[in-house]
Order: sequence, then structure tokens, then C-alpha cells
Amino acid sequence: MSRFFKRLLSLAAGFACALTLAVAPAAAQTLDAVRERGFLICGATNPLPGFAQQDAQGRWSGFDVDLCRGIAAAVFGDPEKIEFRALRGETRFAPLQTGMVDVLTRNGPWTERRDTLYGAAYVGTAFFDGQAFLVPQALGAVSAFELDNVSVCVIDGGEELERIQEFFFVNQASYTEVPYEDVADLAVAYQAGLCQAVSASGRQLQAIRRALPDPSAHRILPERISKELLGPVVREGDTQWFDIVRWTLFTLINAEEVGITQANVDSLLAARTPAVRRILGVEGDFGTALGLRPSFMADVLRAVGNYGELYDRHFGPQTGAALLRGQNALWTNGGQLYAPPVR
Repeated sequence: MSRFFKRLLSLAAGFACALTLAVAPAAAQTLDAVRERGFLICGATNPLPGFAQQDAQGRWSGFDVDLCRGIAAAVFGDPEKIEFRALRGETRFAPLQTGMVDVLTRNGPWTERRDTLYGAAYVGTAFFDGQAFLVPQALGAVSAFELDNVSVCVIDGGEELERIQEFFFVNQASYTEVPYEDVADLAVAYQAGLCQAVSASGRQLQAIRRALPDPSAHRILPERISKELLGPVVREGDTQWFDIVRWTLFTLINAEEVGITQANVDSLLAARTPAVRRILGVEGDFGTALGLRPSFMADVLRAVGNYGELYDRHFGPQTGAALLRGQNALWTNGGQLYAPPVR
């Protein structure tokens, strides 16, 4: 009997090994699959103003969308070789795991569980966020630490409620909770004057603010009382594709730092600054190791511009609801945005 079980265990181990070998190569072929298909499939978020939205003709735009276009430009040299698929809910790992999409540009915030349990890998942070407060300009507050004796609309029964309870307790300030079940309820209640402030993630508050009749009459206070890191997510196990998406993001950040823009990218091909020349593919070859062209970073910047341009395009003054960069400013300007150098 013991020989039988030993033989059985040996067969099981062999089968598991064979299965691993069969699956591993498939996980490492995203770039080949994208090229063979002829376009990138990007999992877009539910419509959220500034991040991802569709116009009357069905064309997508937004910060997350431009990240996807940048990846398409890295792979094909053409940001239009792309298809967007709207996926419901904050977590959408199954379509990624099954190959229905090649990349998610904004998923649920980066956590240990999301990064380890669902066969997905976060490549980096494209947007730093956290729970904040939206208030009318008429309230006169320019900091969350000035809030006292205010009514606050907040999602009921979740971490958001616990955080504001802790925030006001620590700051020895008084407030009244006005709980609701859904973010849409927060917007309706705030606009109707049922609360003096709304507390939710900064990106949700920005969407609420942009939908108000006069966004400039309201402000999102600069403090964040939680930390939420958002960025592109790929399937686990494909290091080549992981690096391609990661260095597309890093290209946007590094380009802003050294002053490369969508408008000057071609004129800077003659620049003598080594950091600029490396990013533009004039000096060194940083694309071949990724399976890309040496000029892939220049193609990304021609297509969508640098990180600052993306941010200004979708959250700048021309939107009617400018959002301070805050944490999303470059590290040289007091923010948290940072990328390894190209060298």
C-alpha cells in the first residue's frame, strides 16, 4: 500500500510540474498576443469624470485612458491601436486573468491582498489619492484641520465612516454624520444642502465637484486622511509585459522631470543632455531588452505628453474644476511622484 501511495504522489508531482511548465510560457506571451491581435485591450474604469469618460461619439478620454494610449504607443508607435472595455466594480481581476484585457489602468487601490491573491501585479503608482473633504468655498475652510461643528455626508458602515470618526476625535472637533449607502447619494445630498461637507476619496470628490453647477464655488481640501495608491495592473507571471507597462509610466514621470513635452520632443532629439538623449532613444538602447524599439519612450511622449501634461489636460483649470496636484506633484516640487532614471 505504501508503494502505491508513493507512486501516486510521484505521479501527482509530475503532473503539477507539467502543468506549471504548460502555463508559464502562456503567461509570458502578452506582448506577442497584443502584436498578433494588432491592438491593445485596456480595461477601463466605470465612467468617472477626469479619469475615464465617453463622449457622444463613444470616444474615450481621461487620465486613465491616456495611460492606456501611452502603452499602445510604446508597443505599436500608434496610440490609436487600442480598444477600451468598461468593467464594472472596483475589482475586475477575472477579465485580466482570462486574457479578456491586457492591462487595467485603474483598479481598486493597491493593497497586499489585491497584489497577491488574484493573479495580478501592480506595476507602479500613477495616482496618489486618499479620503478627503469637499466643502463650499463659502465655508471659509482651506484645511481639513479647520473643520469644526460641521455636518459631513459619508458612506455608511465602511472605512470612510471610521476614518472621519477618528479624524474628528484626534483633532477634538465636533461634527455630525450624515450617512448614505452610495456615492451618488452623497452628491445629491450635498447639492441639496443636507450636509456642509462630503468625505470620500479625492477622485470621487472631484467627480462630484465637476458635476456641480459651479465647481469653482467648491474646493477639495488638501489633506488626505487615508492612503490610496492607484496605477496600472497586469497579469502576474509575465515580467516582460510588467516591465513594458511600468516603463511607460516611468517615461511620463521622467520626461516631466527633465522638461520633455509633447511639443518639444522632436526638437530635443538634438539635445546634449544625457538624461534627455536616453529617454528619446538617441543615446543607448533601452527598448530592445523589453522587446520594443529604442525610440519607444519618444513615441509615448509624442502620443500623450509627459505626466504633467496628462494631469493638466484632465484636472487643470480648463476643466472648470482644477485639482491641485498635491501628492501627485514631482518629488522635486514637494510631491510623491518619483521614477527611477533611464540609464
